[in-house]
Amino acid sequence: MLFLKIKKVYTFTTIRQLQSDLRSALTTCKAITQQAIAEIEKKKHLNAFLEVFDASALEQAERVDAKIKAGTAGKLAGVIVGLKDNICYKGHKVSASSKILQGFESLYSATVVERLLAEDAIIIGRLNCDEFAMGSSNENSAYGNVLNPLNEKCVPGGSSGGAAAAVAANLCHVTLGSDTGGSIRQPASFTGTVGIKPTYGRVSRYGLIAYASSFDQIGPITKTVEDNALVLEVICGQDAHDNTSSSKKVAAFSKELSSDKKYKIAYLKECIENEGLDPEIKASVEKHIAKLRADGHTVEAISFPYLDYLVPIYYVLTTAEASSNLSRFTGIHYGYRSSKATDLESTYKKSRSEGFGKEVKRRIMLGTFVLSAGYYDAYYAKGQRVRRLVHDKTKDIFKDFDFILTPSTPGTAFEFGKNSADPIKMYLEDIFTVQAPIVGIPAISVPCGMHSNGLPMGLQLMADSFEESKLLNLAARIQPL
Repeated sequence: MLFLKIKKVYTFTTIRQLQSDLRSALTTCKAITQQAIAEIEKKKHLNAFLEVFDASALEQAERVDAKIKAGTAGKLAGVIVGLKDNICYKGHKVSASSKILQGFESLYSATVVERLLAEDAIIIGRLNCDEFAMGSSNENSAYGNVLNPLNEKCVPGGSSGGAAAAVAANLCHVTLGSDTGGSIRQPASFTGTVGIKPTYGRVSRYGLIAYASSFDQIGPITKTVEDNALVLEVICGQDAHDNTSSSKKVAAFSKELSSDKKYKIAYLKECIENEGLDPEIKASVEKHIAKLRADGHTVEAISFPYLDYLVPIYYVLTTAEASSNLSRFTGIHYGYRSSKATDLESTYKKSRSEGFGKEVKRRIMLGTFVLSAGYYDAYYAKGQRVRRLVHDKTKDIFKDFDFILTPSTPGTAFEFGKNSADPIKMYLEDIFTVQAPIVGIPAISVPCGMHSNGLPMGLQLMADSFEESKLLNLAARIQPL
C-alpha cells in the first residue's frame, strides 16, 4: 500500500463545508486523498478496508482538482467514497468478502459507481463485509472481523460493517453499503452514523453481487442526514440495465430538508414494549417521541401484530433467493477452484465447500430446503403469502400516518462471539429492520443518543414507497437528546 506523509491534516465535517474549502483552496482533492490513504494505513487494525485503490484514487483526485479550478466540478467533487465489497468497480477486485471470488476483477462498474464518478467523487477502496452480505455482525467475512472503532471489543454490525466503521473512524467521507434485511441501518446504529435503505427499485442493483434479489438495495452511510440526502439523489434513478429500477422522478433530496411541515407518526407498541429491547434505548425513543409531540407532530401508538413473523418470513424468502443466486459460483469460470478437484462433479463440490463460509453454506442449504418439492408450499409459498399480508398491513398504516417509528436495533453493539454460537439469536438482531425490505419501503437509521456503556443508539423511521424526500426531511430534525 502507498503510504504518504501528510503535512497538514484536514478535518472533514460535511460535504458542503468540504467543497467550500476546496473552492477556497484551503485544501485539495489530492491532499485529502493522500490523507485518507495514510489514515487507512494507520487504522488498518480495524480491518474495515480489504483493499485501497490508491493509484486510481489519486488519479481521480488530480482530475477533480483540475475541474474545481475550471469551475466544472460535479455535485460530489472531492468526496472520498468507500465501496462495500459486493459493489463492482471496473478494473478493480471485488469478492463479496468470500474466498469463492478470490482474485476476481470486475469487468464493468455498477451503475451507482458510474454515477458517483460522473459527479466527481473519489473512490478510495473496497470495504470488508459479512460474506455475500449474510450477517449482522461482520464476523462472517473470509478476511476477518471488522472492529467497531468506538469500542474495538464490539462488532460494528453487519453486513455493511466495514462501510459503517470506515465512516465512523473518519477513513473516508461516505460509503455505499447494501441493505437486504437491515445491513445498512443496523451497522449505522451500532457506529453512530446515518444509514438509509431506499425504496426497492429506487437505486439500480446493476453491479451489485446479489444476495436476495427482491430485497437488496444499495444506500449510503454518512456522518449527517444532509450528506446522505446528497449522495442518495446522485445514485437514484432509472437504469436500463436493471428492469426493477423505477422510472419515478428523483427529487433534489438535499435541497428539501428545511420544511417545517408537521407530520403524523405511528410507533409500534410491539417494538417499544418488546421485552428484548434495551431499557435505555426504550427511554431514548420515548424521549424522542415526546420531543416530536412538543414540536407539533402527531405521534400515536399503534399495534402491529405480525412482528414475530417478520424474521421467519425474511429468512425463508431470502435464503431461497440466495440458493438460486449463489448457484453461479462453481469454480469453473472464475474465482476459487479447489486444487483437490479431479473431475467436473468434484470441482463443483470441493470448490463450493471450500470457497463458501459456514454461514453462507447454512443459508444456501436452508434455501434449497424451502424450495424443494416436498416443502415448497409449506415454506416458500407460505412465506410469500405472509409477505403480502405484512405488505398490506404496513401500507394500511400509511393511509393514516406519514411515518412509522421504531428503535433501529434491540440493543447496542455487542461483543465479538456473544451471538455467533446461536444463529437464531443472531438472526433476531434484525427484528426491527426486516419490515422495510419485506415491504419494499424506505427506512433510515439516525443516531438518537449514547448508552451508558459508551456506545451509540439508533432510531429508525420508515415511510411509504418513494417518500425518501419526506423521510430525510424528518430524519434531519432528529437530534440526540
